[in-house]
Amino acid sequence: MTSLGKPVTQRQLRVGEMIKQALGMLFIRDEAKLPLSTKEITVTEVRMSPDLKTAKIFVMPLGGREADDVVAKLKEFSFVIRKVLSKKIIMKYLPKLLFVKDESFDYAEKIENLIKQTNK
Repeated sequence: MTSLGKPVTQRQLRVGEMIKQALGMLFIRDEAKLPLSTKEITVTEVRMSPDLKTAKIFVMPLGGREADDVVAKLKEFSFVIRKVLSKKIIMKYLPKLLFVKDESFDYAEKIENLIKQTNK
């Protein structure tokens, strides 16, 4: 996996995984007190920028229902999530959180359907 032609460093992967786990626990415990049920949100991946100041967080609600609405709410309240996350993770600079709908499940389903069609 590369970012602008540069390979992803081990540090980016470690920090991304640390943020992914912290967000997962934060959502399960509903510690951010958001106006939506965070217990049904899955954090599938976190990609860090090379300077570790931006985290692109791929999320998907359970069953994929109302994914766009959930991502919009997470974007709207990202400052609250970041504040709660700052108490869980000790870093020099806590990254800016960018929430994105994870399209990989839709892509995998599309590929699976294409394979089924070719087998018929």
